[in-house]
Amino acid sequence: VLGLRWADLMLDASRLTVRQTLVMVAGAPRLSQPKTRHSRRTIDLDARTVDAIREWGQTQASERQAWTEAWCESGLVFTREDGSPLDPGRWSKVFERHARTAGLPRIRLHDLRHSHATLLLAAGVNPKVASERLGHHSVAFTLDTYAHVIPGMQASAANRVANLVFGSSGEGDVSFS
Repeated sequence: VLGLRWADLMLDASRLTVRQTLVMVAGAPRLSQPKTRHSRRTIDLDARTVDAIREWGQTQASERQAWTEAWCESGLVFTREDGSPLDPGRWSKVFERHARTAGLPRIRLHDLRHSHATLLLAAGVNPKVASERLGHHSVAFTLDTYAHVIPGMQASAANRVANLVFGSSGEGDVSFS
């Protein structure tokens, strides 16, 4: 997310495109290419996220005005107060501190990605869509990595198939003997 540029956002269409990442090289933040071709992707955003990004854009515009000529125009969505890129390691530590202050168990910033993946599958989102949102190379990888953490998926699948075959009230029982 730290490599996201304003140019990568299509807020009227509620979408963003992942085109680059921000990494540390020799102690300095540098833009880099995503790990794989699947990492380069376009994903849809929900209305609340779009609203939050728009609000953040207004905040950043105010910071730009306050810093005048000293503003560092990086084009990035998430920056330091002066517009310069954030240090990914420091950003992770700030997140962990906020999580601890909120009384949450120890959670890394990257764990939010895992939470998102698990919530997608738990919500019944098609695994192909989940895989594409996450930038995985295959649906199999997504399912192998995340499906085991969702208790009750097997029972839910059995009940859904039974409801299709026998009806939801148990009517139409069929004997296969």
